[in-house]
Amino acid sequence: MQTQLRAPCVSHKTRINGVPCSPKVVPRVARVPSGSAPEAPVASPEPTAAQRNVVAQVAKMIHTTTNKKGALVSELPAWQALKEHVNEIEKTHLRDLLHDEARCMSLIKECEGIYGDFTRQRVTQKTLELLFELAEQSNLRGKINAMFNGEHINSTEDRAVLHIATRAHRNQKIFVDGKDVVPDVWEVLDKIKAFSDKVRNGEWLGVTGKPLKNVVAIGIGGSFLGPLFVHTALRTEPVAMRCSRDRSLRFLANVDPIDVARALDGLDPEETLVVVVSKTFTTAETMLNARTVRSWLTSRLGPDSVAKHMVAVSTNLKLVKEFGIDPENAFGFWDWVGGRYSVCSAVGMLPLSLQYGFDLMQEFLAGANNIDEHFKNQPYQDNLPVLMGLTSLWNVSFLGHGAKAILPYCQALSKLAPHIQQVDMESNGKGVDINGVRLPFETGEIDFGEPGTNGQHSFYQLIHQGRVVPCEFIGIVRSQQSVYLKGEVVSNHDELMCNFFAQADALAYGKTPEQLRSDNVPDYLIPHRVFTGNRPSMSIMLPSCTAYTVGQLLAIYEHRIAVQGFIWNINSFDQWGVELGKVLASKVRTVMNSARTRDRKILPQDGFNYSTTRMINKYLEGKTQVLYPEGHDTFPIDMLRGGH
Repeated sequence: MQTQLRAPCVSHKTRINGVPCSPKVVPRVARVPSGSAPEAPVASPEPTAAQRNVVAQVAKMIHTTTNKKGALVSELPAWQALKEHVNEIEKTHLRDLLHDEARCMSLIKECEGIYGDFTRQRVTQKTLELLFELAEQSNLRGKINAMFNGEHINSTEDRAVLHIATRAHRNQKIFVDGKDVVPDVWEVLDKIKAFSDKVRNGEWLGVTGKPLKNVVAIGIGGSFLGPLFVHTALRTEPVAMRCSRDRSLRFLANVDPIDVARALDGLDPEETLVVVVSKTFTTAETMLNARTVRSWLTSRLGPDSVAKHMVAVSTNLKLVKEFGIDPENAFGFWDWVGGRYSVCSAVGMLPLSLQYGFDLMQEFLAGANNIDEHFKNQPYQDNLPVLMGLTSLWNVSFLGHGAKAILPYCQALSKLAPHIQQVDMESNGKGVDINGVRLPFETGEIDFGEPGTNGQHSFYQLIHQGRVVPCEFIGIVRSQQSVYLKGEVVSNHDELMCNFFAQADALAYGKTPEQLRSDNVPDYLIPHRVFTGNRPSMSIMLPSCTAYTVGQLLAIYEHRIAVQGFIWNINSFDQWGVELGKVLASKVRTVMNSARTRDRKILPQDGFNYSTTRMINKYLEGKTQVLYPEGHDTFPIDMLRGGH
């Protein structure tokens, strides 16, 4: 594995007024007038024991206050100050703020090889001061430390939140309930390496003696979106391409039989290995898909094929065995790994290691771990996830922008937005704080996105001249695939990145009526062609799109989401909102079985409202009677025909 050197986090204004910031106490940021040079560094005396004691007492008092039942973040002095500060920001325009070179220098960060530019956020030095103060009053540092220390910060489920442990180095120590869990993590990782090596080198063969070249991973939600994002990001990376030559990886998530048909289309069952991902082995959609694919295998290869062609990622070894999978071929994970944060566990590492090899995927873990350490240790003003989280919270809670566009100018990152959509909206889409108190403000954002330049021809009209949607542009310095045609002005990738640079400025500056008139635009068209500008965005540039940097990018987004949740004082690690629909679907399932096996309609006594009753009956009118108990297997490719 290539050794990665950790670069220090460099701001283009290395110190704020020359004061080095400790991780716990962030000094206020003095405003530098436009055109002024940054002050020379001033030595900061070490705090005395008495001063350290005062800081500790204040931190303890803040921790107690912000966790007291009924105490809302919106009642904190810094929150109120930020609300008042909005009036100052509304008097500014990004086209003016971007002329302040000192401000821009302080808002450009180069950390861990990543270039982060926050200059196009609608913030001043005072805004940052107040956001850092809000972070202090919200005990952000204490909450980050509590997560890394294995405290049960997921209070509604009484669980620790330690996805960071799934990518820990072997020699790190991370404790949950007094136990170092890193050895357990590496026991699973070592098992993944041993198994994936056997499959890839032909030592583990299918039931007919053929090598297993195709993998179908069955899972939904976090068991699907995260691994799919990483797979899509790596499939055209040169090293990953060499590692995955003559292999294929497919995902099956939706219970829609069309998804089954597409996942299995063209695959030879003799050369196919199936990975069933379900922590409890009871997830309804996943287990129905697993039973369907098991039927596909056994109908062609016999019942003994399950032992050689199916493995599991689960903690429920009893149900794994009852399903027919050897428990020795089950790869575990832990209740302190939430589904949407599980891509670095066996959930993602097993199918991805089967496709690309464990050594390459270990680089992915190393990249995520690099950002974990950065997030844990860097002061707020140099901390990429903290800055992203704070500025995003500013956009949501104070400027009133309820959506966010994730815009990677890299086709390999096309599945980043769908993954972050789940991580963010399932984490922070809450209506009460961690104590169950109803919030007087909205949390979370509506996340969406599309790779550039595709998105420019889709929804950019709205973000330029319609609603204000803060944007996050992600660019790559060195493309995975370079193309340069003789006679062209720039290379294909340069053309892509020209748009990356231009779009952020277009959103910030806009175009005024005066500029349009100077371009001889007719007066009747001027209202239609005015761009107001002043639309916030931030930009990230990665040196390349590799396993390591994909790991970094994943961790940056995971932690920035946690920052927002910590400050809103909500539980970003449960998801009760997904439960009610599942319960109601179970009731529909029972009645559906009765209606289709008895060839009857839904009746008022079945307990549905008029609208639902009529809609289900309309659906049943177009279906044929199915005798479920005595029925026969209909295989996925047949499900595209026949009205089943």
